[in-house]
Amino acid sequence: MDLKDRVAIVTGGARGIGLAIVEDLIAQGASVVIVDSGVSITGEPLEPKLAQEVARRMDRAAAVCGDIAEPATGRTAVGLAVERFGAVDIVVNNAAILRDAFIFKSSTEAWDAVLRTNLTGAQRMLAAATPPMRDQAKAGRAPGAIVNMVSSAGIYGNFGQTAYAAAKAGLIGLTRVVAHDLARSQIRCNAVAPFAATRVTESIQPANDAQAAYKQKALAVPALYVARLVSFLCSSSAQGVTGQLFGVRGRETFVFSQARPAHTLLQPKGGYDLAAFAQGAEAFVPYYSDVVTDLEAFASDPIL
Repeated sequence: MDLKDRVAIVTGGARGIGLAIVEDLIAQGASVVIVDSGVSITGEPLEPKLAQEVARRMDRAAAVCGDIAEPATGRTAVGLAVERFGAVDIVVNNAAILRDAFIFKSSTEAWDAVLRTNLTGAQRMLAAATPPMRDQAKAGRAPGAIVNMVSSAGIYGNFGQTAYAAAKAGLIGLTRVVAHDLARSQIRCNAVAPFAATRVTESIQPANDAQAAYKQKALAVPALYVARLVSFLCSSSAQGVTGQLFGVRGRETFVFSQARPAHTLLQPKGGYDLAAFAQGAEAFVPYYSDVVTDLEAFASDPIL
């Protein structure tokens, strides 16, 4: 059940949840290539060589310092994994930045930067890693696994997080498609929405007392439990688990339902007129989702 002889690539692996994932994968026996550009939470240059510094302190770790949205970075990471450790079995797309603004105050630059890192970067990494992962499976190596780190903001939404939530929701869609694309190779792809103390949590600017209380609780949640779920999903014991959306909040681990039709209304040929549509649509009311933010949905005390 361990990850001995497995080789992982973890983006954004030099700090926070990404670092916890790296540490747990190594503890379970894996070798890891850390990919991290060392930027700030908003994507500005900060510690460009951080990944190398972290990797030096670990056994069975190597590093690539680069922008994951650049295709060459993914190719370099895959090449290093194969050269140094002999394969690439696992990809964890964890890197993300945050530039919040209400939609009516948002900038094109901020939108582009967040989507580029949080969504395009994941696609670039998978485009580089999945060909050798498929080739390895065809050659008889045990099929690998992919975990995309998403966010409850991409499911529930939150004030001012148009770019971040859109990117994370897009990553859920990417997860589903990749699970389909790699099914014949038996390579799994799942998504995890983590709750833990991170730079994202620290950057929350509470707009009311409830949000302030949420932030205080979230900053007490360790990343260990998130990392352990990721290790499980990457292990042979999760063979057959693919296309799923999980969440981890302290010791609570849960699987989210995913969007499926909840109720059907059949229009007559030619369509309803608007008055009849309004009457018919009343049947939808019990199935509507509450318009709450993820901070409100998870306002209870985490189980630590």
